[in-house]
Amino acid sequence: MPGEEEEQQEYQKNLKRRVNDALKRAQQEEQRKELMKQFLEPAAFERLMNIRATNPEFYAQVTGLIIQLAQQRRISGKLTEVQLKSILAKMTERREPTIEFKHK
Repeated sequence: MPGEEEEQQEYQKNLKRRVNDALKRAQQEEQRKELMKQFLEPAAFERLMNIRATNPEFYAQVTGLIIQLAQQRRISGKLTEVQLKSILAKMTERREPTIEFKHK
């Protein structure tokens, strides 16, 4: 039946597209990891990989910031674990909400 063949072809196209997208994401992730190895000392890199395992969205934000800092030449040498902790603390800093009481 012609309908089944078309469905099969469409399925194959979708499958190929998804596989290609997955490969692209994997390559981008490898490039990101290699960049992080260049900019971070081993202990800091290990900490960042732990973050990647637990919170991928935050990992993406942190690596994006580190890449941006490197492009702006605001990083000299490799970041230490202490420096990375400082960056992480600033990124996760939450301001305490203030409660104001208005007396009538």
